[in-house]
Amino acid sequence: MPEGGGREIILDAAIDNFQRLGYHGTSMRDIARDAGITPASIYHHWPSKQLILQEIMERVLTDVIALTRAAVLRAGGTPERQLAALMRTWVLFHTGRRPEALIGASEIRSLDAAGHRLVVTLRDQQEQLFRDVIDRGVAEGAFATPYPREAARAVINMGYTIAAWYRPGGDLGPDELADRYSVLALGTVGAAILPTSERPSA
Repeated sequence: MPEGGGREIILDAAIDNFQRLGYHGTSMRDIARDAGITPASIYHHWPSKQLILQEIMERVLTDVIALTRAAVLRAGGTPERQLAALMRTWVLFHTGRRPEALIGASEIRSLDAAGHRLVVTLRDQQEQLFRDVIDRGVAEGAFATPYPREAARAVINMGYTIAAWYRPGGDLGPDELADRYSVLALGTVGAAILPTSERPSA
């Protein structure tokens, strides 16, 4: 196994097993088998299965926070465009990295206290990005919702649920889903729907 790629191979095997079998249903032997190494080799990188789970969840949240922040910055000045771009990126992430997204949504209960604090902090950062855009839209009169906090959580949860049912090769591709869900997000906050020509692309 190449030294530089060892951690990534192990993480890929862990993601596959956690997504299929669940964290508690996966053993270090399962991960080692699918990584093509011995269980002892895993311990050169992580002292426990718990720390593998924490790294997966930290990575996935760090990555999606960076992507969604960049999408908002690229979208331009209006809250409508920012929310549409934010939702598009959120949906594309949950279709493009579905196994990791599923683990992130379902295995928070499996984290120890330190891991739980870390993941909750990152989740709060992601939620705050949605809330900031929606709060600004409400303040400027672009969004009519009287419940901005609940609207932010509803929009976030729309994206989370996609990972549970989306399958590549279905009736709608990721870009089409992203377009439709950006319209749904704008509807949730009581915004005018952007014409197709004005909707941000990924």
